[in-house]
Amino acid sequence: MGKRTPLYGEHLRLKARMVDFAGWDMPIQYSSIIEETRTVRSGVGLFDVSHMGEIYIEGPDAVGFVNYIITNDFQSVKFGDAVYSPMCKEDGGIIDDLISYKISKDKALLVVNASNKDKDYEWVRKQSENFDVDVIDRSDELALLALQGPKAEELLQKLANVKLGEIGFYQFTEGRVRGIKAQISRTGYTGEDGFEIMVEAEAAVPLWRSLLEYGSEFEIKPAGLGARDLLRLEASYLLYGNDMDESANPIEAGISWAVKFNKGDFVGREALLKVKEEKPKRKLVGMILEGRNIARHGYKIFKEGEEVGFITSGGYSPTLEKSIALGYVNKPYNKRETELEIQIRNKMVKAEVVKLPFYRGSVKSKK
Repeated sequence: MGKRTPLYGEHLRLKARMVDFAGWDMPIQYSSIIEETRTVRSGVGLFDVSHMGEIYIEGPDAVGFVNYIITNDFQSVKFGDAVYSPMCKEDGGIIDDLISYKISKDKALLVVNASNKDKDYEWVRKQSENFDVDVIDRSDELALLALQGPKAEELLQKLANVKLGEIGFYQFTEGRVRGIKAQISRTGYTGEDGFEIMVEAEAAVPLWRSLLEYGSEFEIKPAGLGARDLLRLEASYLLYGNDMDESANPIEAGISWAVKFNKGDFVGREALLKVKEEKPKRKLVGMILEGRNIARHGYKIFKEGEEVGFITSGGYSPTLEKSIALGYVNKPYNKRETELEIQIRNKMVKAEVVKLPFYRGSVKSKK
């Protein structure tokens, strides 16, 4: 038996198909993955993401410390802003990718991947030894719900006591949703507009039920990990453990925009500077495959019979009606419009390198 989120009983009540994900019993789908994906693209879907980890950094050095352990610039953003960033080891390998929330001058929050929570907590604690901060794991005390889709704001506004239109992309605020105290952030992992709502664990069920009840006029559907994976792939968001890990660095993983060399010292800076100067030998690229063939994680990529890379994520996109994939491809075969072949079981399937993202939805751009 895996770990269970506070909403486990709700998933069973809604007859979700449950699977093991990073040691958690999680819903992979309620109706169909394709249907749930389409609902989020056109209307609004609700996800339980309470398996994610919440690590608070508290103390006088909170802001400076977070700035030191992530590659993005946390120092110069405003309070109430959130920042997406890789967190790297000294050698530039990615320990995790996470969102850092700048709450106040002595308080920050890191929301980390479920599969990495314990590893991240230990690593962050070890790094904090020379800083005046406390590192507090509150993952078990909190629940996180993601309301995603072009109708998310209109629905949530019926229940929230704050003006959601004033929350920019990657900004957050404290408020109440149907009277429940919550941190409301305009973030998500779907490529659509939407919010992630963090509440105390015991408030998860009433909040979940309220959102589904009030969302019925918007034809809301609960959505599982299957749709979440497809949505993030279409939007070209990376999945830790698939598209990157400790053997990859942010520059080859295509997220160098989240590495700010001019912000001062941070863990992994020297190693990443070297990668940038020498230029990476491989790059994560997007590919569109011929037909409806699905490229799975680990499948090999070839150019004229020579193995030149491997697939990290793949699936059939219901939005684009095409088979799409991400993968690491060696230079010089990772340029746009390069024709490649992917070995799918015993046949070679043609693929072309394309510009990312595959799909851009209602997600707001950073102000």
